[in-house]
Amino acid sequence: MRILLSTYGSRGDVQPMAALAVALQAIGAEAVVCAPPDAEFASLLDRAGVTLVPAFSSTREWATKAMASPSTFDLPRRAAEIVAAQYDAIGAAADGCDMILAAGLFPSTAAACAVAEQRGLRYVYATFCPIWLPSTHHLPHTYRGHALSEDAPDIQTLWAENAQTMQTIFGGGINDHRVSIGLAPVANVREHVFTDHPWLASDPVLSPWEATDLCDVVQTGAWILPDNRPLPADLLAFLDAGAPPVYVGFGSMPMSAAQDAARVAIDAIRAQGRRALLLRGWAELASIDDRDDCFVIGEVNQQALFPRVAAIVHHGGAGTTTAAARAGTPQLVVPQIGDQPYWARRVAELGIGAAHDGPVPGVESLSAGLRTALAPETRERAAALAGTVHGGGATIAAAMLVAGIC
Repeated sequence: MRILLSTYGSRGDVQPMAALAVALQAIGAEAVVCAPPDAEFASLLDRAGVTLVPAFSSTREWATKAMASPSTFDLPRRAAEIVAAQYDAIGAAADGCDMILAAGLFPSTAAACAVAEQRGLRYVYATFCPIWLPSTHHLPHTYRGHALSEDAPDIQTLWAENAQTMQTIFGGGINDHRVSIGLAPVANVREHVFTDHPWLASDPVLSPWEATDLCDVVQTGAWILPDNRPLPADLLAFLDAGAPPVYVGFGSMPMSAAQDAARVAIDAIRAQGRRALLLRGWAELASIDDRDDCFVIGEVNQQALFPRVAAIVHHGGAGTTTAAARAGTPQLVVPQIGDQPYWARRVAELGIGAAHDGPVPGVESLSAGLRTALAPETRERAAALAGTVHGGGATIAAAMLVAGIC
């Protein structure tokens, strides 16, 4: 069996696909990943021994432009471009495949759905956070320029509005492309792409799915890629030279709304009497002086690093939140976009850290969050929760795919 895993997004979208591919290969299936050709993603998949077929373009280039001028970003037009370009890329990757599992940006999953439909392949839609899926237990995501109705009689009405909003934003480009390749247009693109049986690849302790008649969801658990890489010698030397530092990393977030994020973070950490460890990331975080209490790193093994730090300050991506929770290390989440406010809220609700109010941290606001994250009781709760967050979701999902449970 040959299975195509398709995604377009950040590292948080690509790494789970690598985990699922490894799990599929372990039970004798062949897995191919169609993902953005960014060097960091290519390196990740290469380390995992997974074949990469490149998506239409770099995610970093696209995301940086989108976040730099969100008010002028034409989402319907750009979404239509992604559908058409990804259809070609996914179509090339799907040669010889028996099925497609798709995650990531909605236009990309719509393209994968069209490829599967045209070729008569099995198709599974997956997401890494429950907020995107219709439910009576949470409100729909709000798109720019499409606020939720304040006078809606119930949450079902709001989810019906969400379907219409997605049709307005994405439907034109998706249906124009469908017609161009000989497929019929669809009246509800959300329902068509998500299918009536979507998969949720998140940990049920961190993000439980509550049953609802709006959506029949299969929750597999988080897809976590084991990482056995040693930490670099210079990083180990820094860690061994003093008390555990506070880690700050915003991953694939350019942090265009918080240009002074490194200075703010370092000042807040020093105010707590702690050392700082900065992940350079897409925000290009850097030290602000030559003091030896701050160290800057590139991409490293989070699974090895996170248990060795005092707290983890991050943007609230699903992958980083899960990795920090599994390490038993307190978190301070500074959410930027998408599902990140959800993860920030869950960290606070579980008592394993703090949620920053808004995307732009100041020294005072970050210091307040750090006081909560560094409190002994927060560390105790984080350590206790760690043993309940499991890493076997990819194995479960792989077995289901091979068995045809989808």
